[in-house]
Amino acid sequence: MSEQTRTGRTAVVIPAAGRGVRLGPGAPKALRALNGTPMLIHAVRAMAASRAVSLVVVVAPPDGAPEVKNLLDAHALPERTDYLVVPGGDTRQESVRLGLEALPETIGTVLVHDAARPLVPVDTVDAVIEAVRDGAPAVVPALPLADTVKQVEPRAKGEPEPVVATPERARLRAVQTPQGFDRDTLVRAHETVTDDVTDDASMVEQLGAPVVVVPGHEEAFKVTRPLDLVLAEAVLARRRANDGF
Repeated sequence: MSEQTRTGRTAVVIPAAGRGVRLGPGAPKALRALNGTPMLIHAVRAMAASRAVSLVVVVAPPDGAPEVKNLLDAHALPERTDYLVVPGGDTRQESVRLGLEALPETIGTVLVHDAARPLVPVDTVDAVIEAVRDGAPAVVPALPLADTVKQVEPRAKGEPEPVVATPERARLRAVQTPQGFDRDTLVRAHETVTDDVTDDASMVEQLGAPVVVVPGHEEAFKVTRPLDLVLAEAVLARRRANDGF
């Protein structure tokens, strides 16, 4: 296999094994309905909308892979993209690693995407892929912060927390997904880093490899709380009205 062939194929790993307790009891977050369709399906469609994506690997709850496979089979998805469902682990990091292990050797670029970000525009997906293909080992979409940020000394819940610093806002970004990686770099990060991290780019940072930022999008927000569902429904309604989405 030539290097060009390997770097030319892109896969997305979507860890969807969490339960999303902040949305309350019930189905796992990724399976919650958004405009009558599970968020996971919206997220898969968002990734498959990119013509550069040839494979989407959904990492399901350990005991829920058949259910997720049936869910994907029941919804219309682009024919040009292949889909694979694998059982996940106890942590997000383990689930991503299991998704990586399921990739064919022909994949050279890997995106990791939150199932709870169902509305990412295709232009954002394409920008991440292009930056990886241009040579960046790791790429994250991100937005400038609108609010001033304070660093505090943590206290028990409900207690006042002393401010210890005010970081320069112009140097801060709110990171989104999909995050994109050279496959070998991401695999090495998962083999090397054992700390509990919040995203895969942090693992690559610990390797000492560069991570670059491309512009994110306001519609790539994470659906975490009930109010986020209301906002996501509003975005979908606007898309239907404007674009026939």
